[in-house]
Amino acid sequence: MFRYLRTHVAWKMFFSYLLVVLVGFIVLAAATRLSVPSAFERHMSGMMPGEETMMGGMMGNQTMQMDLFQNYQAAVNEALSLAVAAALIAAIFASFFISRQIVEPIQKMKAISHRIADGDYAERLAITGDGQLNQLDELDQLSHSFNQMADKLEQTEQMRRELIGDVTHELRTPLAAIKGYMEGLIDGVIPATPQTYQQVHAEADRLQRLVNDLQELSIVEGEAYQLNLVSIQPKSLIETIVNQFSYAFEEKGLQLTHVVQADLPDIFADTDRIQQVLTNLLGNALQYTPEGGKVELTVSENKSEMLFSIRDSGIGIPAEQLPLVFNRFYRIDKSRARLSGGSGIGLTIAKALVLAHHGRIWVESAGEAQGSTFSFALPISTKESQ
Repeated sequence: MFRYLRTHVAWKMFFSYLLVVLVGFIVLAAATRLSVPSAFERHMSGMMPGEETMMGGMMGNQTMQMDLFQNYQAAVNEALSLAVAAALIAAIFASFFISRQIVEPIQKMKAISHRIADGDYAERLAITGDGQLNQLDELDQLSHSFNQMADKLEQTEQMRRELIGDVTHELRTPLAAIKGYMEGLIDGVIPATPQTYQQVHAEADRLQRLVNDLQELSIVEGEAYQLNLVSIQPKSLIETIVNQFSYAFEEKGLQLTHVVQADLPDIFADTDRIQQVLTNLLGNALQYTPEGGKVELTVSENKSEMLFSIRDSGIGIPAEQLPLVFNRFYRIDKSRARLSGGSGIGLTIAKALVLAHHGRIWVESAGEAQGSTFSFALPISTKESQ
């Protein structure tokens, strides 16, 4: 019996109402038993003398007075019994009505959660209230939070499926090319020239870069690493990155400039990880900026943040695609990215690394063929405050 009560909220609520009625009855009965005799005597003694004489004549003795008191007390008890019965009926209806309002959403949530566990993310809880979240009652707020959780799980599952599909597609292309070259070499259709081997090597190298990027993405998004936080001078950091990319930009015919604000404070960050962020962003600008274009790297202090910006004169980004840029395997120009061998996850890695430093990252663009600006901001802090 008690186990059944512990597992059913509706019966818990009913017995809680019943307990309230019972306690109220006990208190009321005790108060009635203690107060009725004294109240009766007080009212009897306060009656007019004429009335007392008349009543004395009618009763004749003390026994009749006791009968009057007992009848009065019986009337009080009868009224109390009727009140308790009415309270019990009200408690039954109230517990039934309120438990339906509480238990049914919980049971619905339980059923939907089981379906979500089985992979069905379509159903959501109904929210009866209207208005802002802070104007809803606790049950509607719980339903709203549950629906948000279901939405996140559905998005995660969709991203997982897309990731599997994207990885399969990305791996299939170089593997198919390598297999085709090898079959051609075996059949003698393709000559065994250095150019053929170079093409096979290029596809294998592309495949290796993709696997390395996927491994890096797994490590970064899974936070399976520790940041080696040290004091970094922004100027020396930028000079190192510019020196690394100067030859690649010159070879493509691009102009790379950098502007570093004077007297910048040091930032406390992981040097290798921030260099990786800048490398991914500059590599993206190099890839999507046509020959003769310009790329400018700027660093400045913005209140309590260090702001890094990479502005290019490349192909630009349509407004509707700006929120998708940091998604895995997303490409603005898929054909050009494929020819250049980009994996499409460099920006995803950059975003994860910036967020790991408690920073923020975003992209701006006026539209197609109007260039774009990738920016990220890191908090300016001391080692003691980390």
